[in-house]
Amino acid sequence: MAQDSDIIIAGGALNGSALALALAGSGLSVSVVDPVAPADQAADGFDGRGYALALTSQRLLQAIGVWGNVAEHAQPLLEIKITDGRAGEGPSPFVLEFDHAEIEEGPMGYMVEDRYLRRALSAALETNPRIALVTGDKVVEQRVGPGRVAAVLASGRTLNGAVLVGCDGRRSQVATRAGIKRSGWDYGQTALVCAISHERPHHGIAHQFFMPPGPLAILPLPGNQSSIVWTESHDEAARINALGDAAYLDVLRPRFGDFLGEISLAGARFTYPLNLTIANSFVAERVALVGDAAHGMHPIAGQGLNAGLKDVAALAEVLALAKRRGEDIGRIDVLERYQRWRRFDVMTLAAATDAVNKLFSNDNSLIRLGRDLGLGVVNALPGLRRSFIREAAGLTGELPRLLQGRAV
Repeated sequence: MAQDSDIIIAGGALNGSALALALAGSGLSVSVVDPVAPADQAADGFDGRGYALALTSQRLLQAIGVWGNVAEHAQPLLEIKITDGRAGEGPSPFVLEFDHAEIEEGPMGYMVEDRYLRRALSAALETNPRIALVTGDKVVEQRVGPGRVAAVLASGRTLNGAVLVGCDGRRSQVATRAGIKRSGWDYGQTALVCAISHERPHHGIAHQFFMPPGPLAILPLPGNQSSIVWTESHDEAARINALGDAAYLDVLRPRFGDFLGEISLAGARFTYPLNLTIANSFVAERVALVGDAAHGMHPIAGQGLNAGLKDVAALAEVLALAKRRGEDIGRIDVLERYQRWRRFDVMTLAAATDAVNKLFSNDNSLIRLGRDLGLGVVNALPGLRRSFIREAAGLTGELPRLLQGRAV
């Protein structure tokens, strides 16, 4: 049976769209199946949602032709300040500071609002001749046969390709149908997400303030606005989120402090329960998982989307090189190259975020003393501090070409 495309992607959100563009750029044909039309995913107005993109993620977006439509709306991340303390008492005197001036490559990353990133990806998808968009539909069945995989859609249509890629989130049905199980646990925490306006400029500085219930991240957006990711227990987060805007701000203020002057809400408020979930395998016969379908972890280091874009870069490179060598790109030995490239890095990142969350999300006085001293020691050692800065920028490890800003 003739193939509709080389690759079928289930899920057309950020990772799915970026993967489609990366694959198309290497000469492969792609079908993207998404229940929502890409243009409908991007809100027109400001709602406060944003992403901390590592420098290497920005390079990928440049390489797939998207960054030009995002750059003017991006806020460079020039510094990161990490502190520990309690709400209402301010941070401890031990501060870990990362400054982009300590590396040669430029800003450690960029804050980009969700609406601009989705809009840019959508526009690029719709104009790429190698990409077929199937929107308002979803994959409900997958059948693996000799040399191909068939994806049956809810509409009754069937698409045929060499590989089916699941970009369909933490509850990936592509993974479930492939018999891939997941491991992980609930953190007992919920992230409260919003945006604020403030009187004073942030100067491109991101703040991570660790408190006993969980961290508070203050991430700079263009102008005098910042994105907030604020972690509380499930019950406390539900109570806070049920408050009106004024009362919500009254709870936030003692946690936030007054270093940026008076604050006010800007945009909508969101909540996200936090858990760790990792697929026991990132691949199966003619199936690969990318982004949240493969791994979901605590947002403590802001690496969720960055980890997904690393998947995108690695899988695109593996498939493109295999195609050029004349290999069947859906063979399990080909797909396992992608898994070998990504799984160790993902497991290491998941273990690190899990350990940091457990270390800092408590109020044990001895542990607090140890972690505060640890922050001070790292800050006092330029070589060690610089290695952390490079890690935050995504510059460590074996980087796929797209993360270097190079074409596949």
